[in-house]
Amino acid sequence: MKRFVFMIIALLALTATVSAQGNSRSRFSTDMYQAKHEMIIREVGLTQTQQKQFMPLYEQMEREIYQVNRNARTLAAEVEKKKNPTDKEYEAAASALSNTRVQEGEIEAKYFEKFSKILSKKQLFLLKQAEAKFTREMLSKKKGKK
Repeated sequence: MKRFVFMIIALLALTATVSAQGNSRSRFSTDMYQAKHEMIIREVGLTQTQQKQFMPLYEQMEREIYQVNRNARTLAAEVEKKKNPTDKEYEAAASALSNTRVQEGEIEAKYFEKFSKILSKKQLFLLKQAEAKFTREMLSKKKGKK
């Protein structure tokens, strides 16, 4: 579940980047990104002061996690495009994809430390709950569209 939450975060960071390109799909992505942040603010009960301190850090964490995933996906895509990848290339791509979880965890731990200087212990817990709730809601909406 934790990995899936990070994948959603990475997707949101990607969509925020795509939104700068101005296509119609990006409007949905921007709205989804905004909705997630609004949910976090509401569910965690952030004060105005906390919002100003926390949200830029949270967005930075999302960008870092996105970059880790993007790098691994890019490497994997390059291997897929090759006609005859070597075992070494397959290994590098598989390793990069596998290590995303570790890297995501390291990034999250680094930011947890920073968040703990802004949020109460209860708010740190509520943050995790809000992220999971957002993911569940997005998944249930996606299921409903099928």
